[in-house]
Amino acid sequence: MRDKYILTAESVTEGHPDKLCDTIADAVLDACLLHDPGAHVACEVMATTGKLIVAGEITATELPDIPAIACSTACKAGYPSLDYEVEVITRDQSPDIAGAVSQEDKLGAGDQGIMYGHACSETEELLPLPVVLANRLTCLLSHVRRTGRIQGLGPDGKAQVSVEYVFGQPSRITSVVVSCQHDPDKDMEMLRREIHTEVIQPALRELPPDEGTEILINPSGRFVLGGFEADTGLTGRKLMVDTYGGLAPHGGGALSGKDGSKVDRSGTYMARYIAKNIVAAGLAEKCTVSLAYAIGKADPVAVDIDTHGSGEYGDDVLAQAVRQVFELTPAGMIRTLGLDKPIFAQFCNYGHFTHQDAPWEQCDCADLLWNVCRVKEAGVSSR
Repeated sequence: MRDKYILTAESVTEGHPDKLCDTIADAVLDACLLHDPGAHVACEVMATTGKLIVAGEITATELPDIPAIACSTACKAGYPSLDYEVEVITRDQSPDIAGAVSQEDKLGAGDQGIMYGHACSETEELLPLPVVLANRLTCLLSHVRRTGRIQGLGPDGKAQVSVEYVFGQPSRITSVVVSCQHDPDKDMEMLRREIHTEVIQPALRELPPDEGTEILINPSGRFVLGGFEADTGLTGRKLMVDTYGGLAPHGGGALSGKDGSKVDRSGTYMARYIAKNIVAAGLAEKCTVSLAYAIGKADPVAVDIDTHGSGEYGDDVLAQAVRQVFELTPAGMIRTLGLDKPIFAQFCNYGHFTHQDAPWEQCDCADLLWNVCRVKEAGVSSR
């Protein structure tokens, strides 16, 4: 382990164009699941000035009013006067994929791929500290806008935090970057003072900036034009913000707009659920879980546990225990985590793993995991 190093993570607000596309896609998914828990949805959203396109494969008993969903979601994110042409281009799921997924006796994986989950004991959320702090900054940035605590803020924004580690432990914050949309007549010096007082100080209370911390607020200057008026938004372009800030592996599959039969989503959530329960049980201080699937096959083709040398038991013992304790088929993951319910839009912003009420954030299997590992280790030792 290096004696000293810096880790950085970023986050974006709900009004960021890419994240708003994610939220619209998840709102469409929720609307489908509300009437049809077995709906198969793969929804993609792209938006630019004056135009919003919702496309994908949707097989559901009732197709929702997608233009109305897109407009209401944009309004909730802070764009009440968004007047866009909404084009909807959807079709049923491919019969080849549908046949592979919905078999007579089981639900096969909707695609192949490797999904990763991660947890560590650095924070109460069992996430790396830079990830928690970056998401806390953007969440608070949106809060002070919505409540009017800071006047003249727009919904688009992002934040970034760099943390210096000494011998593997967070030591100090080396830099903070906050960029926020604002009204044309907003005084920049006043804005910087307000962001520092109302956002940065409370968000970073666990590890406050010191005299050597570089704090940059709107370093590019004015940020008046935001959202789709400034940048084209696209679903799935904020994967690191959604997960671990690039501080843990990512299989590459996007999360938003996909129902639970797509293992890009269900497998990623299950891997996080497993990793968090392993760390919560005290079986490791740090854990990365990988699950690999083949399209049409229900069981994972590979399950791997890496405790980075911090495990109470061998990683092979943990992998055996995981296979025993957790249901790793698509149907099992959907059932365990309630992924056939309309719950996705509420967890779309500020990281999918920072919401402590999300099903995949529960630590309800920690005790069982510990007991199973103890029995398996005893069986190995007695041979």
